[in-house]
Amino acid sequence: MARRFGRGRRFGIESGIIGVTTAAVASLAAVGAFALLQPSAEADTVGSAHMPAQPPRTAPVDPSIVHASDRPGRSLNITIDDGPDPVWTPKVLAVLKENGVKATFCMIGPQAAAHPDLVKKVVADGHRLCDHTTDHNTAMDHRPESYQSRQILDAQKMIEDAAGGARVDYYRAPGGAFTPYSRKLAADHGMRPLGWNVDSKDFEGGSVAGIEARVRGELRNGPTVLFHDGGGNRARTVAALERLLPWMKQQGYGFGFPQR
Repeated sequence: MARRFGRGRRFGIESGIIGVTTAAVASLAAVGAFALLQPSAEADTVGSAHMPAQPPRTAPVDPSIVHASDRPGRSLNITIDDGPDPVWTPKVLAVLKENGVKATFCMIGPQAAAHPDLVKKVVADGHRLCDHTTDHNTAMDHRPESYQSRQILDAQKMIEDAAGGARVDYYRAPGGAFTPYSRKLAADHGMRPLGWNVDSKDFEGGSVAGIEARVRGELRNGPTVLFHDGGGNRARTVAALERLLPWMKQQGYGFGFPQR
């Protein structure tokens, strides 16, 4: 399936969008504001009347999509998407710890809320957090700003609450479905938009050797490498990381985080 940054698989479905409650609708109707819930042309333009539901928690950061590492020299950024998962996240964490590698975990909001122990473990091990929305809708760049805002800010709150207050440093749009609005919104809330250079395609069928060869062959594209710990069976991901991380070290690579 065609993808903007190399990934187009949906994690969730739009029917899972967190909606307003019946009580909220009744309250809005009482004050004559029910019309705000209806689709409008203004909702699709940057600078519409839709405002973030929560105030920014941290200082704004650069809204451009980052790929570069914060570590000088020959360095890689390992990024892990779609978790946390009670089966695969601990296995990924174990491989990272064994190799002394820190990574950035791009989490789905409801997954983080369901597994706060894993989110806290990720933070305790020295890794960083990334907002990967609530529903993983790869077409969210075609949705109104109000929808994008809920997807991003609701997930940020879920992840930070699950982490016990630790900061979410990055925002990665599902399938690379960034918009100027979503990038600015995330950056205004302290989350640097995060892209990738190397797509392991570990969520697709194929062998561990195939994942390994793909990553080795694409490292010339840039430092940020994409793997997954959620959304399905990640046994191949764990096995590929067990092979790739020592090899990367042998090639003289160090490991950092994406620039903020």
